[in-house]
Amino acid sequence: MNKLVSSVGRRDIEDGGLVRVRGAREHNLKDVSVEIPRNALVVFTGVSGSGKSSLAFGTLYAEAQRRYLESVSPYARRLFHQMAVPEVDSVEGLPPAVALQQQRGSPTTRSSVGSVTTLSNLLRMLYSRAGDYPRKQPLLYAESFSPNTPEGACPTCHGIGRIHEVSERTLVPDDSLTIRERAVAAWPTAWQGQNLRDILVTLGYDVDRPWRELPKRDRDWILFTDEQPTVPVYAGYTAAETKRALKRKEEPSYQGTFTGARKYVLQTFATTQSAMMKRRVSRFLSSSDCPVCKGKRLKPEALSVTFAGMDIADISRLPLKGFNELLRSHALSGGAASGDHPEKVLVIRRIVEDMLARLDVLLDLGLGYLTSERSTPTLSPGELQRLRLATQVRSNLFGVVYVLDEPSAGLHPADTEALLRALDRLKAAGNSLFVVEHELDVVRRADWIVDVGPGAGEHGGQILYSGPLSGLADVKASRTRLYLFGEAEKRIRKTRSAANWLKLRGVARNNLDSVDVDIPLGVFTCVTGISGSGKSSLISQFLVDTISDGLGQRVDVIDDDDGLEAPIETLGGEITEGFDQIKRLVVVDQKPIGRTPRSNLATYTGLLDHVRKLFASTKQARVRHYDAGRFSFNVAKGRCETCQGEGFVCVELLFLPSVYAPCPTCKGARYNAKTLEIKIRGNSIADVLRMTVDGAFEFFSADESLRRSLGVLSEVGLGYIRLGQSATELSGGEAQRVKLATELQRAQRGGTIYVLDEPTTGLHPSDVAKLMKQLGGLVEAGNTVVVVEHDMSVAAASDWIIDIGPGAGDEGGKIVAVGTPEQVAADSRSRTARYLADCIGGSLDRS
Repeated sequence: MNKLVSSVGRRDIEDGGLVRVRGAREHNLKDVSVEIPRNALVVFTGVSGSGKSSLAFGTLYAEAQRRYLESVSPYARRLFHQMAVPEVDSVEGLPPAVALQQQRGSPTTRSSVGSVTTLSNLLRMLYSRAGDYPRKQPLLYAESFSPNTPEGACPTCHGIGRIHEVSERTLVPDDSLTIRERAVAAWPTAWQGQNLRDILVTLGYDVDRPWRELPKRDRDWILFTDEQPTVPVYAGYTAAETKRALKRKEEPSYQGTFTGARKYVLQTFATTQSAMMKRRVSRFLSSSDCPVCKGKRLKPEALSVTFAGMDIADISRLPLKGFNELLRSHALSGGAASGDHPEKVLVIRRIVEDMLARLDVLLDLGLGYLTSERSTPTLSPGELQRLRLATQVRSNLFGVVYVLDEPSAGLHPADTEALLRALDRLKAAGNSLFVVEHELDVVRRADWIVDVGPGAGEHGGQILYSGPLSGLADVKASRTRLYLFGEAEKRIRKTRSAANWLKLRGVARNNLDSVDVDIPLGVFTCVTGISGSGKSSLISQFLVDTISDGLGQRVDVIDDDDGLEAPIETLGGEITEGFDQIKRLVVVDQKPIGRTPRSNLATYTGLLDHVRKLFASTKQARVRHYDAGRFSFNVAKGRCETCQGEGFVCVELLFLPSVYAPCPTCKGARYNAKTLEIKIRGNSIADVLRMTVDGAFEFFSADESLRRSLGVLSEVGLGYIRLGQSATELSGGEAQRVKLATELQRAQRGGTIYVLDEPTTGLHPSDVAKLMKQLGGLVEAGNTVVVVEHDMSVAAASDWIIDIGPGAGDEGGKIVAVGTPEQVAADSRSRTARYLADCIGGSLDRS
């Protein structure tokens, strides 16, 4: 493990100038003042929720952005996503800032690795100006090589590369059923489906005859017509009664408009805002490569131009490492050296030099396994942040503050060293680095530490220390100090052995090529390996998909992108033994627990249901005949009508950031006045939602059910979060812990396999210890826990390790080492071994 500590002195650092913050009150910051040096690597530390991000992003970056936008024309300001003006008295000496945050990419598959790094722009220019054209084909401009422009997009698939189709087989999975028995499964199951069947009765179709016996002409019209006739509907009538009613021109129940099954499915998939609806109709679609462009997304004219013998789509599918090698070999061979086109040689040299310089940084950051065409929604937040970091390293800016949010997230310790080299390059170029970080290797390399705490939420928000690393050793209130200087309590536990084994054979998916591996059941297993080695392909994809298919609980999730990417297929693999020991699968991922501000911690965990019943059972509520629904801010009878239960109103200011002000009627409480009159020990439902988890634990101390639920949330490190905090404000790590806590509240019966992908993301070492205690409890209850993780303290505390590698992409995908932590730490083939050995030696007693 890298134990380097910066040797830069306080005076050396302060000579570069200081950023002075006075009276910062953003979120939980308690009117703090602090001085931070420029031209240095400054790391903000502290437990999860202590206020680090509130200081680094909510105050420093927000203020830097506000100042910059003041220099921009009012019209141009409208094009920026403007942060709220920070709550701070003054900030002096603050240079312009660039934020590199932990956030997922654009919610569209059209955003890619190439577009984030600008490699795609350079590649299109290369093909336009220096590509090999077929004879007599005119020159194409760069736009013609982009699938995102009308000039370049394949007209058949509109630049997506895939087409969605429906067939009779997908729309009618069981042709022995009648229309009345819902043979057309693609239609809605509720009233709208009944409406469509009633319309068919009016139109004279036989809805009581098995589908397979209907004439093909009738079947085709019902499924594939684009006609939308409007006809009278006689709800509840038989075919004969409907015929009579039409003949007599009786008054119908209503006028109904018909929609064919194909039209309904395609329209719903394209336009619905509901993820659930999109998921439902996607089951009736079959997706395949576009027959015209063969999945390459471009017009034939663009695909006919080659460079180094490859079209632009094929070269974009190369891993960045392979792309780098191709460009270097082309540059060394003289490229397209030709007496006829000397200008072509110049163009190639200029563009290739720029691309190689960008690729060098990307490869050094351990991203050589990615392809240029890889869409950003498929990247982890850590991968996306490193792509942006590489772009900044190449930009050669000077005098800028880079504010980074856990840049080591998702990184193996070996990759963290490359990250530190990139940060050193930015600092050496004359920039300042403000980094929010939990990874101790990064903290130890800091020139300056700002430790925030001591606790989380209301118990944090204070500056415990600001100065060189060594001085933190004397700050007794700091929890970070315990882990930096080896004073943390060592974990002691018994080593568990497997009762049975889950045997995976011949797994072929992504970079895994016929992999065999045994996963122990009834113990804690950690899957390690450098970023891109194949860990998630094996565990989060193959293992999860295979078990869920076997248990009959497979759910195909469609995210908020356009859903048209080619699905990743498992080419081979099966579970040959041990499946009979698994009764249930639980996947705890970092996807959001809600997509709207109305979803919050209390609603997701079910706590609010119990709290609403408590309010409804009070004497005053019973007298007024208030039921539990009255205490929901989503229901008209209970919510404030001015803000519709939002708690705030938005004031658009055109050229300035929109101002979100507390609702003038409910003052942010979200409920109407009558509902707020109902109280438990002086607190209304709005007061309860403002409480933190720890505060609510004390308030509901007499309620055993609530104490148990709230206690679990606190034990996984979420005691600082307010019950009513919007789900959209939670980080990926916090969302994952909410899901874990929700699962831990359930009675443990054993036989469950829990799969977690990097659960320590966003966690301070002290919070990791809490998490490990909870996961250990699951194992003690007779369950299996499988964790994909880079945190060596987690690996060292596990019962079994499966190390994948040795490299990333096509250099990975193999089982390098398996065994106890001690056995893997002693295996010279593993790149994880030396980091694991350091951790075992310093943090864990095993008995």
